[in-house]
Amino acid sequence: MAPAFDVNSLEFKLPDLGEGLTEAEIVRWLVQVGDVVEVDQPVVEVETAKAMVEVPCPYGGVVTARFGEEGAELPVGAPLLTVAVGTPARGETSEGAVGSPVRSAADSVDAADSATSAPSMASAADDSSGNVLVGYGTGAPPARRRRVRNVWAPEPVPPVPPVPAAPPARPEPPAPRGAAQVPSGPVPVISPLVRKLARENGVDLRELAGSGPDGLILRADVEDVLRASARAATPAVSSVTGAGAAPARGTRIPLRGLRGAVADKLSRSRREIPDATCWVDADATELMRVRTEMNASGGPKISVLALLARICVAALARHPELNSTVDLEAREVVQLDAVHLGFAAQTDRGLVVPVVRDAHARDTESLSAELGRLADSARAGALTPAELTGGTFTLNNYGVFGVDGSTPIINHPEAAMLGVGRIVPKPWVHQGELAVRQVVQLSLTFDHRVCDGGTAGGFLRFVADCVEQPAVLLRSM
Repeated sequence: MAPAFDVNSLEFKLPDLGEGLTEAEIVRWLVQVGDVVEVDQPVVEVETAKAMVEVPCPYGGVVTARFGEEGAELPVGAPLLTVAVGTPARGETSEGAVGSPVRSAADSVDAADSATSAPSMASAADDSSGNVLVGYGTGAPPARRRRVRNVWAPEPVPPVPPVPAAPPARPEPPAPRGAAQVPSGPVPVISPLVRKLARENGVDLRELAGSGPDGLILRADVEDVLRASARAATPAVSSVTGAGAAPARGTRIPLRGLRGAVADKLSRSRREIPDATCWVDADATELMRVRTEMNASGGPKISVLALLARICVAALARHPELNSTVDLEAREVVQLDAVHLGFAAQTDRGLVVPVVRDAHARDTESLSAELGRLADSARAGALTPAELTGGTFTLNNYGVFGVDGSTPIINHPEAAMLGVGRIVPKPWVHQGELAVRQVVQLSLTFDHRVCDGGTAGGFLRFVADCVEQPAVLLRSM
């Protein structure tokens, strides 16, 4: 006979994803209600302000409810899903118990699988996950146990508790003609963050038509109402076509997620860092020749970016002032011991800066391999928050866009960024004669608080010398 089971309904909440992140947007659910999940199986893909992350569930069992539709934003600590974890009833064994085993909502799981998987589910409930997500420990939560009936099916959990019915009252007079009718029933809102935003700004959620699935009210819907209210409260501005003309209409793109995080960081950099830029043209012909010879000798291919990264590390060893940060509270410049080299990468999600950890301890081949791995992860949207933070100096190869020069904004809280333009044939005086050489423009944007122009110029000149004569780099190693 099949054993009887107790069922724990465990709630899995959105974990702390680290790096000060307080919310995440659901991109794609990887499980459905009724699915059987294992310990540490990814159940949802979320997007934070820094990266796309697959979130693993620390419990094994049957998914009984999901909270949040795709596109909804949830704060850290909000429920993601509930999992029913089955354990044998106390005092009963698999040979002598009467009744049917606990069935999952997925009818495809047969009785044999249920009987054999129940002990593993019990172990998952007791021990929880052995893995740890960034900033999140998966210790065993307090169990809530209840006896289930002979045949059990998960009860659907509504995304939002219904609004309690009001006590009987006197009939309301009919609304004035033309007044908006406030809908009754539960408000289609899942995210507590959306409710808080609406409450703090006096927005009545019952008057909104949600743009999400099945009319779900998203954060963008509340923000649209707030922007419309702000425009209504601001006097109309006359356009160049005539006084009193209506403001121009256009597409509005919310600054949130990765784009919002980038906007905040760039704005802070401009506010806090007094930056300056210097640049120089360099003959990269010898550098390109050396790279060709290195790749012709066999072994892993070496990229141009890896050679430039190795030159940057050597230059920072000579000029450590540029591998530093400014502590405003202590009014101190902190020169950092390790070089964590960031490099700008353009992706479909926007500009990201992956970080090569401990670049000062890597050789050129190792730098090339790590740069390639991080670039592939960036294009796939698979970078973790740890791979996008902690940089101490940034290398920006904007030459891939076909431009020669730029004055980039420093990646706060770093102190400098080296920019590299395209390498193209140009007329150049070589050994006293006019020749066609491979020329590149190098630019250094630096925080003027950490050093003066002499140090910045010395750093840039050393980089240019290594580009023109790679033997200079060998002498410095």
